[in-house]
Amino acid sequence: MLLLTDGSMRVRGIRVQGHDEMAMKLLFWELEQHLKSSSGASVVAIDNKIEQAMDLVKSHLMYAVREEVEVLKEQIKELIERNSQLEQENTLLKTLASPEQMAQFQAQVQTGSPPTPQTAATPGPASATTLSQSATHSSGPSA
Repeated sequence: MLLLTDGSMRVRGIRVQGHDEMAMKLLFWELEQHLKSSSGASVVAIDNKIEQAMDLVKSHLMYAVREEVEVLKEQIKELIERNSQLEQENTLLKTLASPEQMAQFQAQVQTGSPPTPQTAATPGPASATTLSQSATHSSGPSA
């Protein structure tokens, strides 16, 4: 009796006798040897292909990450420049604003209400926004 296994590794029995039994044993022995030798080589080949695929994925990911890092560095640089400009403008506006305007601004910040526009009838110096805009426009290159 010759023992065989199916795909789920369950053992099945096949009854052969005499010459057929010897031929079957030889056939299965050769098949087993072939599978062992080819599966070893194919496992190595599959491992190599998996490793190559992983290296390719890794290189593509690294390239994409590097690109994204460069974009983010540029955005950070622009945001730092914009923040610096806004800080300078804020400092200028604070120095040009009257104490009444600063008190009004602080009250608006605390209540969360939007700023009220300055009217021409408001006594005191010109609005800080107007001065800031004229300073900004006059600081550029003149033609």
